[in-house]
Amino acid sequence: MNKDYYNILDIEKSASQDEIKKAFRKKAHTYHPDKKDGDEAKFKEANEAYQVLSNEQKRQQYDQFGSAGPGAGGFGGQGGQGFGGFDFSGFQQGGAGGQQFNFEDLDDIMGSFFGGGFQRKRRGRDIQLSLRISFRESIYGVDKTVSIPDLKDGQDNNSNKQVQVTIPAGIENGQRLKVPGYGEQLSEGQAGNLLLQMIVEPHENFKREGRHITMALDVKLTDAINGAKYEIKDLDDKKLKVKIPAGLEVGQILRVKGKGVQGGTFNKGDLYIRTNIIIPKAGALSKDAKKAIEILEKEGF
Repeated sequence: MNKDYYNILDIEKSASQDEIKKAFRKKAHTYHPDKKDGDEAKFKEANEAYQVLSNEQKRQQYDQFGSAGPGAGGFGGQGGQGFGGFDFSGFQQGGAGGQQFNFEDLDDIMGSFFGGGFQRKRRGRDIQLSLRISFRESIYGVDKTVSIPDLKDGQDNNSNKQVQVTIPAGIENGQRLKVPGYGEQLSEGQAGNLLLQMIVEPHENFKREGRHITMALDVKLTDAINGAKYEIKDLDDKKLKVKIPAGLEVGQILRVKGKGVQGGTFNKGDLYIRTNIIIPKAGALSKDAKKAIEILEKEGF
């Protein structure tokens, strides 16, 4: 017995694929057996019509031979029945004669009668906040107590709650840290996330360049010429001895290994010291100092 698939979906024979899809969605919404007033037989019939007409090759065969098909075997059948009475036999992941199956398309269709596709678990909204930390805390990491809004089931309780958050070593300014489960809470569903954007306060003496830390150091002219040892303080406020090599050049950079950024997916960084040779002002030089400079000038310095 031939079936009029176009009539089943209430569409014209010239209907486009988009019109076929919309028509099936309407029928599926009306007849799905999970609905109170659903009709399983009509749903299966609409499903059969959709599978044929949404497949260009099957549609051409149907238009030529009718629903019985060229071999009288038909397009329908119950062998491919699947989820919710849906017949998946006509859908293949490619291959000759098969229809490219788009799961987003199926989810869109199922959403017509389930109200949300495959009933994905609800998740609460994310809470986005900024968190100000010191330069040192960004390098070494720190545990912080953060005050966040108490959101539950779409309601703001006009109160805050305290959350302990671990800031990992090596986090950068502007980087966002996700704390799972501390967003909006749902009675039925998954909690959202807390998203913290880092604001790293600048340091008086140090700057960050990737995994390294940099600082500036003023060096006297005589020390640059003869060499010397300088005492500095690192980020931990610990004293370090830095050797100034004889013949230090203008802008030369000195390295202290292992005193850079501590965390992250890379090896520990270094401390780089940018030297600045202090040139004395002419008016501050004594007669002896001026004579010494004259001697240096004669020597070609």
